[in-house]
Amino acid sequence: MSMSSGGKITEHLSMGILAQHYPLSQIREVLKQECKQSIRVRSLPSEVMVYYLMALGLLMNVSTKEVLRCLVEGLQWLGGAWIQVAGKSAISQARTKLGVGPLKALWDQTAKPLAETGAVGSFYKGYRLMALDGSSMDLPDTLENREHFKKPGGSFEAGFPQLHLSVLVECGPHAVLAMKMGSCRDSENALSGALFGSLKKGMLCLGDRLYGNYNLWEKAKKTEADFLWRMRMDVSLPVDQVLLDGSFLSALYLNAKDRRERKNGLLVRVVEYEVKEVGGEKSNYRLITSLLDPKEHPAKELAQVYVERWEVEGVFDEIKTHLRGKKIVLRSKTPLLVEQEVYGLLLAHRAVRSLMYRAAVKDQIDPDRLSFTHSVNVIRRKLTSESVFSPSMDESSS
Repeated sequence: MSMSSGGKITEHLSMGILAQHYPLSQIREVLKQECKQSIRVRSLPSEVMVYYLMALGLLMNVSTKEVLRCLVEGLQWLGGAWIQVAGKSAISQARTKLGVGPLKALWDQTAKPLAETGAVGSFYKGYRLMALDGSSMDLPDTLENREHFKKPGGSFEAGFPQLHLSVLVECGPHAVLAMKMGSCRDSENALSGALFGSLKKGMLCLGDRLYGNYNLWEKAKKTEADFLWRMRMDVSLPVDQVLLDGSFLSALYLNAKDRRERKNGLLVRVVEYEVKEVGGEKSNYRLITSLLDPKEHPAKELAQVYVERWEVEGVFDEIKTHLRGKKIVLRSKTPLLVEQEVYGLLLAHRAVRSLMYRAAVKDQIDPDRLSFTHSVNVIRRKLTSESVFSPSMDESSS
């Protein structure tokens, strides 16, 4: 196989994971629900466009037309012989006609926890470890994108409009369970707060210093989940009761007046400790948590558990560097297509991570021990045991 934009045979083979994780029957059902199914045969039927948008996430360094060509060659099971490799204009029109609905519906159906109870690296004393975080992505500098997503402000205007994306991640498998998109001017607290509906009883949600405030904690406590968030050292937290392990009970207050009068406070347990960084420097950490019992959840254990929060940083690295490509902006030139592309990117990431998790379970290891960059090797092994492509697909002839 030859791809003018530098695609590799491993990338071509990776198309098979889309068929494994998102069966054609499921795609067609989603299209039917969203009233987006193809009524008659077209050069770019709706089913193909759904897979195409996920393929864009796997092949970000390849031109849009070459991605379609690669996908068509891999979709033998869908009848690829009659699917034409259309030009950029036809692809854009087909994407616009498809809209966001089918991709969002497919995401809502499939964005579920992956780790089975007790899976290595995924739980703490029965709590499923989750993490919140946000990041930004550069977008094409079009009028529509500038008006909708804005450019970061400051002393000078940034070169590109930016999308802000907040995610809720299952730490062990690196699986994104919920996400919220907005402009770069939208508050990360507001975007992340919109994800709390996906938190369930038995989950322990980890968060960085950005989330340690009264308003977000109040919203978080309305869920049935538990929380372990970092807190800024300059925030006043009165010591109400010192516990046996050195942690203490305190409260978050909306304003200084409530703090002085000790009213309307939100109960928290505070864990403070020091970490020796690389190079010998020391950093002070302060955590607030809803886990109040020091016997059941000792301060030292919570400090160790909090390290898992960095798993969400790894997820953004996988999406923005290894899938999207470092310093590559998204392709879409209108807000609707941007949102559609992001769903495709996250669906592609989930397909890869699902196969990696299955491989980790089989070998009884923490998914962290598997390299995302080299995960295509796992995909190849899966392809040898599962009929994904037509028997006529011969790797040696590609």
